[in-house]
Amino acid sequence: MRSRTADEHVPLMKRAMDITGSLIALVLLSPLLLVIALTIKLTSKGPVFSRQKRVGQYGVPFVFLKFRSMYVNNDASIHKEYVEKLIAGKAQKHSVGSGKGVYKLTKDSRITRIGGFLRRTSLDELPQFINVLKGEMSLVGPRPAIAYEVEAYDIWQRRRVLEAKPGITGLWQVNGRSRIKFEAGQT
Repeated sequence: MRSRTADEHVPLMKRAMDITGSLIALVLLSPLLLVIALTIKLTSKGPVFSRQKRVGQYGVPFVFLKFRSMYVNNDASIHKEYVEKLIAGKAQKHSVGSGKGVYKLTKDSRITRIGGFLRRTSLDELPQFINVLKGEMSLVGPRPAIAYEVEAYDIWQRRRVLEAKPGITGLWQVNGRSRIKFEAGQT
């Protein structure tokens, strides 16, 4: 029987850290999760969670969880059109109150009032700890893409994103989030 090398232990250690981190986060944040869920339920019609099919590691689809920040039955084509422009490098920076521009949809009428707050503070992302616990995501990795986003990627971008397990946080969030162009976040 051969012993494992250090490289073979890395995925096991990363998975153990993902499980431990997501369990701690879910337990410690449970009062906040409950308050957010109640606020969403009391301020708009529809489910508390947004469930969206995303593309995971090796192209395996999974159901991505977020707190719902939009009105139900909205038109996703608005986002699809913008993302295609962003990936192609043709999206314009939108001004925000701070005077800095961002590469994202602003003044989106599909977003609820509480949803705007949840998105600004990234609190809408907290249910993704459940995705981490289930093994669909990791604490750190590339953002999980929607299928139409992956279709718009160049081959190198597609390979780079699909070879790693998607994460709650990663290079894009650390390097400037919506303030950087798509291709700059890919380096």
